[in-house]
Amino acid sequence: MAIKYHPEPGTIVICDFKDFKAPEMTKKRPAIVVSPRFRDRPGLCTVVPCSTTRPTSIQPYHYELVLFPSLPAPYYTSRCWVKCDMLYAVSFSRLSMPSFGRDSQNSRMYDVRVVSQGEFRDIRQCIIEGIANI
Repeated sequence: MAIKYHPEPGTIVICDFKDFKAPEMTKKRPAIVVSPRFRDRPGLCTVVPCSTTRPTSIQPYHYELVLFPSLPAPYYTSRCWVKCDMLYAVSFSRLSMPSFGRDSQNSRMYDVRVVSQGEFRDIRQCIIEGIANI
């Protein structure tokens, strides 16, 4: 279910990159919200995608994020690589919160998770590294 609000920077969301073209991201995957809410940009937020595949050549714009506990299915992993050179401004319609089933009232249960301040600081530094190479 698409989000209806701008998540806090550092929040892990699921982003649907459907209809993007390779070599862009092209499937659903975890991503980290990096932008604050801008009043003049309703319905958009900036994210960096995550991958469970270790980069062939680790660069200063890659960040290894340790997840404990792991994200819900199908993203079971204790580690992912944040691709900080791949910034995307996406519509809220592409974003959802990771979910892990339903409660006794049949309401969806969400895994709302925000990376630590230290991790977010390091991710921002990796974004700067990625942009510096332009």
